[in-house]
Amino acid sequence: MLKPLHLLSAVCAAAVLLPPIPAQCAELTGTLKAIQARKAIRIGFARDAYPMSFVADSGEAQGYSIDLCRHIAEAAGKAVGVDALKIEYVPVTLDERFDAVASGKIDIECATSTITLSRLEKVDFTSMSFVDGGSLLVKKGSAIRNVAGLVDETVAVIPGTTSDKALRAALAKSYVNAKVIPVKDHPEGLAAVESGKATAYASDRVLLVGLLAKSRQPGDFEMAPGQFSYEPYGFVVRRGDADFRLLANRTLARLYRSEEIARIFDKWFGKLGKPGDVLVLMYALNALPE
Repeated sequence: MLKPLHLLSAVCAAAVLLPPIPAQCAELTGTLKAIQARKAIRIGFARDAYPMSFVADSGEAQGYSIDLCRHIAEAAGKAVGVDALKIEYVPVTLDERFDAVASGKIDIECATSTITLSRLEKVDFTSMSFVDGGSLLVKKGSAIRNVAGLVDETVAVIPGTTSDKALRAALAKSYVNAKVIPVKDHPEGLAAVESGKATAYASDRVLLVGLLAKSRQPGDFEMAPGQFSYEPYGFVVRRGDADFRLLANRTLARLYRSEEIARIFDKWFGKLGKPGDVLVLMYALNALPE
């Protein structure tokens, strides 16, 4: 069992002394008003981003991000005065996720969306929920250790993702001439490497680990040790909806101040060891005081 995150131990005890999340005023607005009216919160999620957000064999949405958002849903139910708030899980693709939030199709997107300044022009994000970096999935024994090793090679990536943008920037910075080919999702990226169509598949490290865990022959592949990007994850919410964003951030901060975040981490990543120093620091920095 994962021990409590040591950098948070000084504040964990204080969490139990905090009052409940205060109820919102009677005149609810924005997302909270919509949640109260339908007596349900709509959580958008990714179908194939194991272990962050995925469809389990039972057909239910599960994952690290989903567990965090269930706490946000519980807090929303208390805030709007609905004791048994229903959670409606809505699958969204990488292409439609931001439009789904902006249009009101979903109230919050809980998967692996990287916080970027350009995305903040259209939607808002909660406090950080995870920290990752882009890497390369290659065949076992490959000589490729980083982007610099992709000279005259073919690399697959999902178009429009932060991994796509960061990969192309890293290739240009390193003066590497590589062919970048598009794939529609993670399984297709793995298949491209398996078939030899691509030498490598580029994505976030945590997603590559999850992809290998679910693959038929995980021993046939490995991850290159080098990283080519910084990926700070957050949950997507509607732009300008301060009340709902505050509720989500307050919930995350309280989780990060408690031992519950250690339990959730251990549930999804325990087999990989303890959280790295960067992730522990992220929890500490986002454990905002009341």
